[in-house]
Amino acid sequence: MTQLHQHGAATSQCPDVIVAGCSHNHKLPTGNGRRVSHTPHPDYGPPKKSRKKLQAIICILLVELCERFTFFGIVCNTILFCTVKLGYNNYLAATVNLCFIGASTLTPVLVGWFAETCLRRTKVLYLCAFLHFFGTAMLPVVAFPFEDFYIDTHHMTHKLEPLEQQVLFYIGLLAAALGIGGIRAILCPMGAYSLQGYNQHQLLSFFNWFYWLVNLNSTVVFLGIAYIQQSVAKNLGFLIPFTSVLLALIAIHMMRNKLTYKPKRGGSSLLTTLGVFLNSLKMCCLHLRHLSGDVTSWLDRAKENNGGQYSETHVENVKVLAKLFPLWGLQLLYRVCITQIPSGYYLQTMNSNLHLTDVLLPIGALNVISILPLLLLAPLMECLMTCHLSMEKTPPPPVKLITLGHVCATLSVLVAGLTELQRKSYPLVEQTLSGKVLQVSSMPCFFLAPQYVLLGVAEALVTPACCLISFQLTPSHIRGISLHFLTLSYGGGCFLGAFIIQVFYMCSGGTFYPNLLHEGNLERFFFFLASLMAINTLVFWSVSYRYLDLSVRGKALTTSPVNEKLMLYKATLRFYDTIDHSTDSIL
Repeated sequence: MTQLHQHGAATSQCPDVIVAGCSHNHKLPTGNGRRVSHTPHPDYGPPKKSRKKLQAIICILLVELCERFTFFGIVCNTILFCTVKLGYNNYLAATVNLCFIGASTLTPVLVGWFAETCLRRTKVLYLCAFLHFFGTAMLPVVAFPFEDFYIDTHHMTHKLEPLEQQVLFYIGLLAAALGIGGIRAILCPMGAYSLQGYNQHQLLSFFNWFYWLVNLNSTVVFLGIAYIQQSVAKNLGFLIPFTSVLLALIAIHMMRNKLTYKPKRGGSSLLTTLGVFLNSLKMCCLHLRHLSGDVTSWLDRAKENNGGQYSETHVENVKVLAKLFPLWGLQLLYRVCITQIPSGYYLQTMNSNLHLTDVLLPIGALNVISILPLLLLAPLMECLMTCHLSMEKTPPPPVKLITLGHVCATLSVLVAGLTELQRKSYPLVEQTLSGKVLQVSSMPCFFLAPQYVLLGVAEALVTPACCLISFQLTPSHIRGISLHFLTLSYGGGCFLGAFIIQVFYMCSGGTFYPNLLHEGNLERFFFFLASLMAINTLVFWSVSYRYLDLSVRGKALTTSPVNEKLMLYKATLRFYDTIDHSTDSIL
């Protein structure tokens, strides 16, 4: 997400404002010039602008749909392809999938910064569109059965070596992640929705319905692509992202630069925020060795008047953001629980009985079960909030929703561990996935539904509330950087989940994250994660009082103390009627 959009209505009407202001204090010069009429033409103007706005909205929705389609199409097939076709162990396949999700989450922030500082946004957009096309085109090359396509005139089969196949696979994933980041950052940022001026309840309603639409799209994706990949055309599942990106490129071509969103410059940036922290640490180390004045906050040591390298404006902005760091940091472990859907829960489903009478269900069917609470709770929460407001009652604060969501995530991982114990008690049966016969538990996959439902409820409660708090408790000019840090916590949670899987696998010798689930102890991994999440929930509950009152927004410094002193000096001179009017142009 990039910085939130702020309209420049005052700038666009600047000439009329100047003329109106002058007419009150000075007489306008008269002459023989003709009077210019400012009456707008009724035939064109607002209707033309409204048509352009409608076209832009349609194209943004189309690009959003195509981008989500490609992303979820890759995610719901990666583990199955890595384990069945590439022969990866379960822990490695889960790590690859989580790293791809984390990279796709972080790249919008990084690409948005790159577009603002290094290259023009249009060039970055075309570059990311090419990378997206290249990546999604590379994945079908790896996924296609080569014995069916690489046969020469002598009917000799030319197979790709496993190393070359893996190299192409990772290049495709990396290119697709970078392309997804560019499309999200430039074409579909949160700032394109113009959220300035909304109150707390309107913002929560917007975030609820925004994520409702996103999850409605993912429902179709998980059902369609997973079924094609698993049952109908085997490895043709990776061809769908390639087809989908063509639609995204068509949408980009339809609007070209009109789809690109240029955020308002100014405020802080990621590099500036990081620089303030590093400079403050450096000055604190110097303070320990040398005597210096005391400050109210250790971040104040980065100010220029305290010997630092940054202006007071930048430091005060960082101090406002620092108040939200506990909120963002405590979302990391929560995101680790959420990432169990495309990793641990996926492996459980893959090793359970997917047959419903004579029909082989796609693995993505249970992913849809986790999305259903999101689709049902958003309208329900909207109705409850409307009823509270109509009865003049205060709706529950967002921090209580986040705490309840963390409890649901903890219970979900705990239930997953208990269900894993039950799953291993069932006898093994043969099941064919993507052309390969696997030994799986005979326990029906629907027994895993409760853990999916609990995670879906958690996501419906936590994500909109976190966005609301990050938006409300920061001034308008640094809301973009606030949402950037929230996005970084989401991506960081994916990489933290991959790191925990690697550590568990190495420390347990493979038993806590086994390749054959019926021979290992995957439930211990879930129990340990549930314990960590319970502690995380208690810590968040203990600091949640900081985010109860959303009416008190963070106040950041927008003018320097030098300007304030000059204005005070000027006011003093006017009070004593000794001001020199020649200084007005300077001050």
